[in-house]
Amino acid sequence: MNDQIRTKEVRLVGPAGEQVGIVSIDKALQLAADVDLDLVEVAPTARPPVCKLMDYGKYKYESAQKARASRRNQQQTVIKEMKLRPKIDKHDYETKKGHIVRFLTAGDKVKITIMFRGREQSRPELGRRLLDKLAEELSDLAIIESAAKQDGRNMIMVVAPIRPKGEIIKSNSGGSGGGRKSRGGGDAEQAEAAPEAAPEETPAEAPAEVAAEAPAETPAEAPATEPAEKQPEA
Repeated sequence: MNDQIRTKEVRLVGPAGEQVGIVSIDKALQLAADVDLDLVEVAPTARPPVCKLMDYGKYKYESAQKARASRRNQQQTVIKEMKLRPKIDKHDYETKKGHIVRFLTAGDKVKITIMFRGREQSRPELGRRLLDKLAEELSDLAIIESAAKQDGRNMIMVVAPIRPKGEIIKSNSGGSGGGRKSRGGGDAEQAEAAPEAAPEETPAEAPAEVAAEAPAETPAEAPATEPAEKQPEA
């Protein structure tokens, strides 16, 4: 960069990428000083070397930002391992299959190892049959990345999730928001249902009390007092 460039002439590229042509190193440095930029060697193996006028500090900063963003977006591939025996019982098989399903659902690959011991080594078909059964039962969650193959005393198969890890994380974060909305909707329905119950009780009780009390008192007292006062006058 700048005075560190040890060549007599360079092929110069302008700040916007325009081709200036082959110029002497002194003229290239003078042009860089005129526009307050750095002269940076971008292709040292070319003949003559290619140099560009640029703000080197800004270039380094933008390159670091791009590298950081690239590392952040990278998904780390994790391979879990599950070991089984060729004569595994049904309960242990279901338990280990449950672990494999959990790994796949989390977006991780799973290396399934069948371990042979003693005379079991003479019957590799037992391990292959078990791996084929697992592959069939996991077909809705995983694909076979590495088919079953013998590796010394063991038989190995690698399965990978159908959905990448990034998609699983996004769908899980979206599902949690939906759960909160549904709970809020349930509270709103209960709030709407409460006012409907009150009007049904009030009209049923109030008119019944008025109808029972008012007519019963008035007619019973009036006829009893009037005849008692008029008889002595007659």
